[in-house]
Amino acid sequence: MMSRCPICKKPSAEAYRLFCSKRCADVDLAHWLRGDYVIPGDSATSSEAGEEE
Repeated sequence: MMSRCPICKKPSAEAYRLFCSKRCADVDLAHWLRGDYVIPGDSATSSEAGEEE
């Protein structure tokens, strides 16, 4: 079963793993860097962010 590129829905290329091209991989990276994608969960408070267990 061939997977599809999550950006443009074309068949993915093995050289770019999940994506079909370098362009689509770069578009996805830009989404992460801008903060468009968010992993759900509780927000860390400033005191929690600095604590180490």
